[in-house]
Amino acid sequence: MSAWKDKDPRINGIASSIRVVPDFPKPGIMFQDITTLLLEPKAFKNTIDLFVERYKGKNISVVAGIEARGFIFGPPIALAIGAKFVPLRKPRKLPGEVISEQYVLEYGSDCLEMHVGAIDPDDRALVVDDLVATGGTLCAAINLLERVGAEVVECACVIELPELKGRQRLKGKPLYILVESH
Repeated sequence: MSAWKDKDPRINGIASSIRVVPDFPKPGIMFQDITTLLLEPKAFKNTIDLFVERYKGKNISVVAGIEARGFIFGPPIALAIGAKFVPLRKPRKLPGEVISEQYVLEYGSDCLEMHVGAIDPDDRALVVDDLVATGGTLCAAINLLERVGAEVVECACVIELPELKGRQRLKGKPLYILVESH
């Protein structure tokens, strides 16, 4: 599912505001830089609006944002749909008791942590990040949320790199994206 396939007229402005940085963070990676999207208020607002339009009225009780760029998109979506925001952070960034989930990504491995008690077992969760590549980070987020009893309703990303087949790794969870990059 994606807004670009639905031919929403706002997508062109969003897509054209994303900068591609070759060979970052290592040779061969074509890094999709959303910081340039943030410099364009109209494109940034359209990005948030598209997600809010999709999730308003869907009974989502929590938006889980993946560090760090999920923190940019997640809170305004959560506020607009009346949900709480839960940050999924890198190790040793959250005070207090946490649960963790290790994962592998396209150029290394990492771990996500979440506060114990942040999620209620009956929560309906939306996972938000800027980009899906191999799907490792989204899978870790799904696993973390499901371990505490949340129902992951959908994952939402601004960008998808379809050639890396991350969508296929999401345990059947729907993925909504705005822009497909090649």
